[in-house]
Amino acid sequence: MTAEFNIHEAKTHLSRLLERVAAGEHIVISRAGTPVADLVPHQRRTVRLGGLRGRVRYDDADFEGVDQDIQAMFYGDDAAPR
Repeated sequence: MTAEFNIHEAKTHLSRLLERVAAGEHIVISRAGTPVADLVPHQRRTVRLGGLRGRVRYDDADFEGVDQDIQAMFYGDDAAPR
C-alpha cells in the first residue's frame, strides 16, 4: 500500500510515518503535488568481501616501493623518506 503526504504533513507526523514504513508501508512525500521522495523500509545488505577475487589482474611490481609524491601528500614534504 502506498500513501502520499505533502512536506508539511510529513514534517508534522514524521514519527508516525516512520512507524508505518517500519510496518512495511511505502510513503511518498510530495511538493506541490509532485512526488519528491519515497520512504521505504530499510533493507540490510550483506557485504561480501573478496567478490572480485580472481577477476582482477594486476602486477605486484606496480605496488612495490614508496612513491615520494604520495608520501609528501600524506605527511608533508619534510616527512617523506628520501
